[in-house]
Amino acid sequence: MTISVCMIVKNEEKVLARCLDSLKTIADEIVIADTGSTDRTKEIAAQYTDKIYDFEWIGDFSAARNFVFSKATGDYIYSADADEVLDLGNIKRFQVLKKCMIPEVEIVTMIYVNPKDINMAYNNLRERRPKLFKRLRTFTWIDPIHETVRLDPVVFDSDVEILHCPEENHSRRDFDAFLKVLAEQGDMSDRLWSMYAKELFFNGNAEDFKTAAPFFEKRMDGGETFESLEAVCVVTRTMLETGDFGRVEEFAAQYDTFEERPAELGYILGQIFERMGNGERAEHYYDLSSQDESFIKSDYRRL
Repeated sequence: MTISVCMIVKNEEKVLARCLDSLKTIADEIVIADTGSTDRTKEIAAQYTDKIYDFEWIGDFSAARNFVFSKATGDYIYSADADEVLDLGNIKRFQVLKKCMIPEVEIVTMIYVNPKDINMAYNNLRERRPKLFKRLRTFTWIDPIHETVRLDPVVFDSDVEILHCPEENHSRRDFDAFLKVLAEQGDMSDRLWSMYAKELFFNGNAEDFKTAAPFFEKRMDGGETFESLEAVCVVTRTMLETGDFGRVEEFAAQYDTFEERPAELGYILGQIFERMGNGERAEHYYDLSSQDESFIKSDYRRL
C-alpha cells in the first residue's frame, strides 16, 4: 500500500519541519495546500515535497481538506496537521500497520494525545480519531439474500499514537470561525454547536459568552434533549461570567424540574447564589451537582 500525507498549512514555520521529519519515513508522497502563508512555510515544505499547492482561504477547513485530498494519488490518505508529531515508537507502529494493512480496511483510527498544559476543547487528553483513509472506496454487495450494498465503512482501530504539540491555543480563531458560520448560514450542525460550547467552557471570557448566548438561547426548547441542556448550560454560565443574575430564578426553577440534571449547571447556579450572598441556596445546588452522575459524562469539565 502507498500513503499520501495530506496537509493544509498557513504560517507554520515553527513546527512544520518537526512534523514532516516524523512523517517522511511513512509517506510515499506528501501533498500540501498552503492557504496564504507569509512566513517560510512554503520554503520549508519544499525541502520535503514538490507537491505544494496554493489554496485561497475561504474560511472553510472542509473545502481546504477536500482540495488537498483531491491531489493525492496514494492508496490511503493520512490527514495531518503541522502541530502533530509521531515519535520513534509510533513511527515503527505506523510502518508495521503499513505492511500489514488488508485492503478491505477503509478507515484507520489512531489515538490522539492532547497536551495537558494548553486548554483545548477536547473531552479527553487521549481520544480516538479517524486519521488514515482509503482514497478510493469500492462498494460491496453483502448478505446472501435481500442483498444490499455495505454502507458503513470498514474501520480498524490501530495502536498508533499521534502527539498533538500546539505552540499556542487557537480558541480565538475558532470563536471567529463559529460566528462566521452562524452569520452566513444561521445555524450549524449539532457537532459544531457542541464544539462551540466546549470552546466557551474551556477558553471563553465574559465577552465570548455574551456574544454566544443569544445564539444558544434559540436552542433552548424547554425539553431535556442534549442540545437544549447544552444551551441552558451556556446561557447560565453567561450570567455567571457577566454578573447579570436577573434570570437566575428562571434557570434554577428549570434545573429543579429536570429529570437528568447537568451537574455543571447546578455548580454554576451554586456559584451565582454564593455571589448573591445566599449561602443556603448555593449549598443546595452544590450538593445536587455533586450527586449527579451526569457530571461524569459531562462535556464541560472545567469551570
